[in-house]
Amino acid sequence: MMAEKKHMALALCSGCGIGAALDTDKLTAAATGFAGNLPCMQHEALCSESGLDVLHRFTKEHEVDHLAIAACSPRVKSEEFSLTGIYVERINLREQVAWVMEPGEEDTQMCAEDQTRMALARLHSISEIRPYVPDHVNRDILVVGGGIAGLTAAREGAEAGYTIHLVEKRKIPGGYAGRLYKLSPEGAGRNTLSEPDIQELVREVQENPNINLHLETTIQSISGEPGNFTVRLQHEKEQTIGVGAVVVSTGWKPYDTNRLGHLGYGASRVKTLEEFEQYVRTDAVPGRVLFILCAGSRDKEHLPYCSSYCCSASLKQALYVREKNPDAEVYIVYRDIRTVGFQEEFYKMVQADDAILMTKGSVESVREEHGEVRVVVKDSLIANEVTIAADMVVLATGMVPNSTIDLQLQYRQGSGLPEIEYDFSDSHFICFPYETRRTGIYAAGTVRAPMDIEQSREDGAGAMMKAIQSVESVKRGEAVHPRSGDMTFPELFMERCTDCKRCTEECPFGMYDENEKGTPLPNPARCRRCGICVGSCPERVIGFADYDINSISAMIKAVDVPDEFEEKPRILLFICENDAYPALDAAGVSRLRISPFVRVIPVRCLGSINKVWISDALAHGYDGVLQIGCKPGDDYQCHFIHGSELTKKRGENLQETLETMMLEPERIRTQFVEITEHHAIVSIINAYVEELEAIGPNPFKSM
Repeated sequence: MMAEKKHMALALCSGCGIGAALDTDKLTAAATGFAGNLPCMQHEALCSESGLDVLHRFTKEHEVDHLAIAACSPRVKSEEFSLTGIYVERINLREQVAWVMEPGEEDTQMCAEDQTRMALARLHSISEIRPYVPDHVNRDILVVGGGIAGLTAAREGAEAGYTIHLVEKRKIPGGYAGRLYKLSPEGAGRNTLSEPDIQELVREVQENPNINLHLETTIQSISGEPGNFTVRLQHEKEQTIGVGAVVVSTGWKPYDTNRLGHLGYGASRVKTLEEFEQYVRTDAVPGRVLFILCAGSRDKEHLPYCSSYCCSASLKQALYVREKNPDAEVYIVYRDIRTVGFQEEFYKMVQADDAILMTKGSVESVREEHGEVRVVVKDSLIANEVTIAADMVVLATGMVPNSTIDLQLQYRQGSGLPEIEYDFSDSHFICFPYETRRTGIYAAGTVRAPMDIEQSREDGAGAMMKAIQSVESVKRGEAVHPRSGDMTFPELFMERCTDCKRCTEECPFGMYDENEKGTPLPNPARCRRCGICVGSCPERVIGFADYDINSISAMIKAVDVPDEFEEKPRILLFICENDAYPALDAAGVSRLRISPFVRVIPVRCLGSINKVWISDALAHGYDGVLQIGCKPGDDYQCHFIHGSELTKKRGENLQETLETMMLEPERIRTQFVEITEHHAIVSIINAYVEELEAIGPNPFKSM
């Protein structure tokens, strides 16, 4: 029984098959038996108009401030069950009990009762949520880089009513787009080149009263947190400004041509795409021009990735040649032609020109002889080996992102944005691509990923939208993605802190700075609410109001574990809320059968699991603990960057826990799934239950 009394209540829905699978009267009796004099209500369709009317009257009558709703998944009906002034805890009886376990069975009923008790225990143990809202939130937004993405971001932010500071280190904004002769077609139904419109965009930015343009300016430092960044700028003299969010659009540079000697670079008749773009402005175009695509790209010795823009840029320049010299011949040697978006039609139009010859093949050599360039191509569509003579060769070099170290971020984890393997700004490229690991700082354009001008425009607008959302979220005390709307933040009990640095080192988002002793210094508005610091802390001094050591431990201990003679194992499932939990819900929608011996606790991230919870579970008599989270790695990605990987690294400590308790290593298991793998997650769970049944009961059951 619980000692502390709150204004708690339970609302139970018997619709969608819940009432057919469970004895709801028995379920409410179990809840009141556990939580004391607990007001309970039932309805056959709680989310309906009549059900919500009854619910609102019920909560008002009993002055409820903490409500457990036993119904469908918390991933649905969130608006209907969002009650003003009431903290709501959802109990997933539909997707994860009634729809996946045998109806009317004793074990199914026991599972539902345990999940209800677990939710009530958590509801009882959480603290009052008081959001972190700074005394002052700055609504100004900094844009770093005046290329197409940065200019677009600045314009969009200004038109939305925000004051924008656009910092560009050169004299003239425009970036790479400002040096183009003509533009490739953009949008559907277009297949002709157009005049650059970058100067019009520059004019709009220069004339907008909401935009402060800082040219020939560098950044000396960026410190603080979302809503309160302090930025030191250097022009002729130092200037300090305050901003609430940052958009980084520092652009790109061509691949290092010094490494392209094997393709003839260095000879007077061999140029890059960028060099040829300037050449056609003033010089006569020769009669035979050959383009080599993927020059140093998609090559493990150079750039292993595709730079996205090179093919369409080469096709565009092929038209330059034909327009400026109608008698010219153009050769394009490609590995593959990749024209993104609507540019497929443009590709077909260029392909139809009889004077433009395209052939798939690999370039063996490029050498300048007797006033021409001879290119040897192997395995082409023309022959096994062919030599093509040209007056000029153009290398379609790849795109390399500019470093963000010049941001001079005052973070203990580095002065630039964290980068992935190929030096592009790191983000969760599947779910929220503009996000970086620095909350309130968003990447846009080619510093984030290879892209063309049209994509860069969209990126600039998208990143500015995220920056605005960040500022507004800070004003409300809410988190940004992926836990958008979360109003909790980490609270530290510093009297027990040992300065071990685990939280400052493992936080993926640089939330913690530290003093000279190594004591963590939180910046709460930087926090993404992943809880990885909760899992990292050996002294258990970090917690959120509704997610801390005590609240999860209370859930674990709320389960009545049968003794070893009943042959009813109990397996605790820590399920990551980002991918594994939706996959488990999808299994419910598909009515896939899951063992009734499991008990589910959703966690913010696998990295947030503190080993004390596992110790508590095993000491309480659970036969095993199964952790299921997002797949780690660049091919899929954990929503909190490396939470899943941290779980694997911490596995050694968990094995020490098992050895200390003299338990088999199989009692703890960690698995990873994608959000679409609902069949896989069911197989993982059921196979683990069978494995533990074969091993036998946890010896702590008898203690």
